[in-house]
Amino acid sequence: MHITQQPPDRGADRGPGKGEGASRDAGRDPDARWFEPVLHLTFFLLLAASLTRFLLHHPGEPRTPWIIALSITLALLHVLGPTPGRPALRMPRTPRTRDAGQADTRRLLWLAAVVAVWVVVVVLAPSFAWCAVPLFYTGLRTLPAGAASVLVGLLTAFVVAAQLRLSTGFDPILVLAPPAVAALATAVFVHMERQAARQRALIDDLLRTRRELAATERREGTLAERQRLSMEIHDTLAQGLSSQQMLLQATDRTWDSDPATARGHLRTATEITARNLAEARRFVHDLAPADLAGGTPLPEALRRLATRTTGPTTVPAAGPVAAPATGPTTGPTGPTAGPTAGPTAGPPADEPGGGGPGGRLSVRFHQDGTPVPLPDRVQSALLRIAQGALANVREHAAARTVTLTLSYLGDQVVLDIADDGRGFTTTAAAQGRGHGLPAMHARMRQLGGTLTIESAPGEGTVLSAAVPLERTP
Repeated sequence: MHITQQPPDRGADRGPGKGEGASRDAGRDPDARWFEPVLHLTFFLLLAASLTRFLLHHPGEPRTPWIIALSITLALLHVLGPTPGRPALRMPRTPRTRDAGQADTRRLLWLAAVVAVWVVVVVLAPSFAWCAVPLFYTGLRTLPAGAASVLVGLLTAFVVAAQLRLSTGFDPILVLAPPAVAALATAVFVHMERQAARQRALIDDLLRTRRELAATERREGTLAERQRLSMEIHDTLAQGLSSQQMLLQATDRTWDSDPATARGHLRTATEITARNLAEARRFVHDLAPADLAGGTPLPEALRRLATRTTGPTTVPAAGPVAAPATGPTTGPTGPTAGPTAGPTAGPPADEPGGGGPGGRLSVRFHQDGTPVPLPDRVQSALLRIAQGALANVREHAAARTVTLTLSYLGDQVVLDIADDGRGFTTTAAAQGRGHGLPAMHARMRQLGGTLTIESAPGEGTVLSAAVPLERTP
């Protein structure tokens, strides 16, 4: 399975204060679309107001042409200069950021020119000191926090000096108010920028987490589908192919000595091939097993399975063994009906295998309790378990009789599969490399049920699958 690896999210590596430059990126910050026009408008209004005040209070002075020329220069610099909302001196000098570094240098030169022209204008006309307010924010958005604070301090000092020149006497408010306002504005701006950076880092973390969660869900979905297909293939195609192999081998052995039996094996192999083809077409589309198609209930599907499985087997019978007990047996969840209790479905008792190349397997089906509607997934799982168990019996157990018992116990449905074959040690089965038993356990886990196996060498095997049912009011 190929999983595309997502590139690391560099935004998550930024802590508070580390991404301030990126937070000032006008290309990424949607608020810059309205903040920049407001900043320009404020600057031009203050510049126009300062120039108007100077012309009204100082008409015809020799410095007037200089004031007008410097005001026009300041306006042109502000209009034609680079956007002040992009980070400067915050990105490492790498080949990828070389162009950004050159842009930062031009931006710094532009800011220095604007500040220099403003200082000259304030020296000639102190009323232009109010233009420092938008310059504060320009510096804060362009320079690092430390350099921006120094610039704000210098601009504030010029504002205080200009206000004292305009006043007729010493006024403490003119000395204390500008620094206080500048400090408050700077603190609020830096706090909001850092808070925005933290929010962006949090959003980056959430986006990365969502991508990882989506990738995990896709991976889990892929694994679940792979497990579903592997179980379906094992319980249908693999078992069918194994049966076909055994039948064809038996056909080859009896082709000359017993042509009728060989043709019977060949017909059976052909039927298995047709069923496998139908099953393959259905599970590729995640449909119910072919035996459950058309709304066939589970008991009828198990009855058909029992009838279809009954017949000659190429595995020699284990020899005469005692018939299964007719009394009740203890299942995984309490007393259940024994293998031979109740009405039976299937052919008459089988014939001993004797010393021939194979024996005959007889499969019987019993139903206990009052049938209730079962969810499709429960019916499919129990049918697949029955198919897999019967395939194992045919290939390995050397059994003569198998009994399928489907019991409806109110709060659960139990499927018991008992055979009189050679049996095995459950510890060795748990350590085996086969896929049959693990697939059965996986099906039961998905349904919240249990699968128990009772077996011993020479004593046959009882497999019990119990699935809890939801109580209906």
